[in-house]
Amino acid sequence: MISMGQLERRVGWLAFPGFLRYYAILHALVYVLQLIRPQIGSLLDFDRGLILSGQVWRVVTFLFASSGSSGVTPLGAVFFYFMVMIAFMMSDALEDAWGVFKTSLFYFCGILGLIIANFLIPNAMLGSGFLLYGSAFFAFATLFPRLEFLMFFILPVQVRFLAWFQAAVLVLGIFTNLLLLPFFLLAYTNYLIWAGIPALRGTVRVIESTQRRKRFNKASLPEEESFHTCVHCDRTEITDPGLEFRVGADGREHCVDHLPE
Repeated sequence: MISMGQLERRVGWLAFPGFLRYYAILHALVYVLQLIRPQIGSLLDFDRGLILSGQVWRVVTFLFASSGSSGVTPLGAVFFYFMVMIAFMMSDALEDAWGVFKTSLFYFCGILGLIIANFLIPNAMLGSGFLLYGSAFFAFATLFPRLEFLMFFILPVQVRFLAWFQAAVLVLGIFTNLLLLPFFLLAYTNYLIWAGIPALRGTVRVIESTQRRKRFNKASLPEEESFHTCVHCDRTEITDPGLEFRVGADGREHCVDHLPE
């Protein structure tokens, strides 16, 4: 299996520093355009039939279309502003944790998953380009679960709880439309490969290590010494707490079941 280091030596040119930053900026610009000219969205959305008919730009532009998202409205623009700021923070954090090359592949894999999902399951979800932020957020929450966000600028909430809430929203969406299950699996393949499965393996290793340590500590504890031991059956007050012992005329100790006659 090719390691990440070997892969970087072969295709290191794929490294794109600050990719999510540029993605968010371009997304914001398209959002403003849709705010001014709402009809632009229909030219950007993913449409398999139109793509096969020659409108190949939709394979890329759908990533930045906001149809089906929170809505192209002034209030939505405020939400979008904070989302872009969070995207900047996640971009820097993921690159610090993984390196530019690995992080870039994470994004490219996410985009490829979105393209495949839209081709195989058309019209399952509009505005699916936002899911790239979702996969980045899940990865961010996996790597930095105890980092706190100030909700509404006053309420500190650990990012892992926000990720669980987002996961619950996705599950709820799947219950309303079962086609979203394979769609989300494809869209979040990058998260599963880069962060989800490795985190699960790490958790399993920690549990196994803890169990081994407990077994070792238990085996290392010195056995409690007994005060009474039957010379016939070797039973003690530890192995048989209710057993009574007597000292015979020979000075040796006997349990009541083996008293000398």
